[in-house]
Amino acid sequence: MTSAASTSSPADGFTRMAPQTGTGFLLRAGQVLTVVDPTGVQVSDFFAFSAEDHGEWLSSGRTIDYGNKVYFTTGDLLYSNRSRPMATIVEDTCGRHDFLLTPCSQQTFDLLYPEFEGAYHPSCFENLCLGLEQFGVEPDEISTTLNIFMNVWTDETGELHIDPPTSKAGDRFAVRAEMDLHVGLTACSAEKSNGGVCKPIDYAISD
Repeated sequence: MTSAASTSSPADGFTRMAPQTGTGFLLRAGQVLTVVDPTGVQVSDFFAFSAEDHGEWLSSGRTIDYGNKVYFTTGDLLYSNRSRPMATIVEDTCGRHDFLLTPCSQQTFDLLYPEFEGAYHPSCFENLCLGLEQFGVEPDEISTTLNIFMNVWTDETGELHIDPPTSKAGDRFAVRAEMDLHVGLTACSAEKSNGGVCKPIDYAISD
């Protein structure tokens, strides 16, 4: 699904992912990945493995445990399942991201969205699988993603709520790799997570 705003070109040095797509790439230690929401109100799912050993991956649980919080921003470390820093957040102009929910999948739409039950729907899980298969990553190895710009909150009962992202056009989120990483990145496919319309995501890698 596209929007009129998605026809604009990415900034110089950036690559644009079309709505409901994804990619995979090598991010070397010391390099910075910058993710930009070019039109506003759009989520990007991020997941990573150690390039040397796919038995080491980005861990929501370890990161939440060591940070003692569920919202992460500039200066925070993202940890692996082996308790090693994988990446450091070095820029964040939005301030609200989710590290609780798994990437949307075909099963997500079948189970949670009756209007899509039984019909194919693009998903972040599928796009992560496609982006990371070049590195030999198997689907079952992909776990909970860092959902950049996603607006998830809990009420006093602990129930989760998903509101439209608070990101505005041009908001940025950047991480510096602390080890060589195989990264999967998406322009999220779930309409509900993106204010009802799926839009593009821009990204760039710099030294």
